Amino acid sequence: MQARPGMPFFGAGKQPQKSMKAFIFDLNGTMIHDMEYHTRAWQYLFNNDLGGSFTWDEVKPQMYGKNQEVLVRMFGPERFTPAEMDSLSLEKEKRYQQEFLPHLALLPGLMEFLERAHQAGIPMAIGSAAIPFNINFVLDNLNIRHYFQAIVSADDVVLSKPHPETFLKAAEALGTAPAHCIVFEDVPKGAEAALNAGMKAIVLTTTHEEGEFTHLPNVLHFAPDFTDAFFQTLVK
Repeated sequence: MQARPGMPFFGAGKQPQKSMKAFIFDLNGTMIHDMEYHTRAWQYLFNNDLGGSFTWDEVKPQMYGKNQEVLVRMFGPERFTPAEMDSLSLEKEKRYQQEFLPHLALLPGLMEFLERAHQAGIPMAIGSAAIPFNINFVLDNLNIRHYFQAIVSADDVVLSKPHPETFLKAAEALGTAPAHCIVFEDVPKGAEAALNAGMKAIVLTTTHEEGEFTHLPNVLHFAPDFTDAFFQTLVK
């Protein structure tokens, strides 16, 4: 787990939880509209490098969790060694970054929302199943690292979403009680992880439709991007 330079990192029991509001952002599909490129990179790897014959509709629902978990879901637990999965994961991310870089941009309205929240003193974190290689790709190319007091990546957790570990660690790092955190997500498993963490969620409909979240009572709002007037109410 990374803390922003100059900001302390608080482990278990080292920081009293505050009642102040905090924001926790998923990354892919939530801050940037890139899930198509992840799916495309995985499908190429599965079919061209690993001898699969997976359709787009077979690959898309598997786009959550750690890369190693994706490989196990698609090929079973015995196909690859841990070292092979790490190597395949990196190759997939290199392909994704190469294709997506010309299109890399925050969702409309997000830069302004981050700045307003920053000016309002609302602590913010990233809680993502992405590896640091991809998180750094986004934060550094878009120059937005300074907005986030903590980053929880795939490397920082044992259990992926929908387990709440990612979001609970982010809340802990911010020193904020889970009940006072608002999670921004784009996939049902992510919103479910927020529910399991005792957090409300706001869903960006970049990847999934509203009807896919009807079983989740913690979703406050749906929006295609951050230009929705609802986001202005969150920083007052």
